[in-house]
Amino acid sequence: MLDSFLDWLAALPTPATYATLVLLSAIENIFPPVPADVAVALGAFLAQRGEINAALLGVLCWLANVASAVGTYWLGRTRGPLFFASGWPRKLLPPEALQALHDGYERRGTLGIFVSRFLPGVRAAVPPFAGVAGLSPARAILPIAAASAIWYAGLIAAGTALGLQWPAVRQLVERVTGALGIVGVVVAAGIVVWLVRRRRRSPVAR
Repeated sequence: MLDSFLDWLAALPTPATYATLVLLSAIENIFPPVPADVAVALGAFLAQRGEINAALLGVLCWLANVASAVGTYWLGRTRGPLFFASGWPRKLLPPEALQALHDGYERRGTLGIFVSRFLPGVRAAVPPFAGVAGLSPARAILPIAAASAIWYAGLIAAGTALGLQWPAVRQLVERVTGALGIVGVVVAAGIVVWLVRRRRRSPVAR
């Protein structure tokens, strides 16, 4: 399916290619399974044809990704506390765990957000929970923007530096994202274990 999608993307007119890649970069923060990383690398690779400006593509995709991440952050900041105030969400993240989440973000939130933005499967969850924890916009948005800038610069560089060798570009991106994905799974499992322990300790959960 991914091969068919990439073939379809490669055949699009230039404006549609830009629009599709920008959209994928934004949607990734809402629906992580979208193949945004490989697609953006393909877009940079297509720049070898002279139809796409790799630098412009990188900036546009970076802006779209940061904008959607900021949107999920604000959603968590404005709606999150109310969402976790009652019902099953309260059992999932009781007040004690929510306070611990807040304390954790206050101590290591900026660094944690920056590092997590490189981990597939985890990076989409971090901005909204930073909002739920009440982390300030500056401490949340700046590391999001910085990490995304580095990530998209790397994707664009991978797509352009290897010239016309698309199989090598795709293999490189898939290996890197695969390795980071494994780290993300380990981190996510650790977070789940932490939440379960906090929930069991909470008198509300009993």
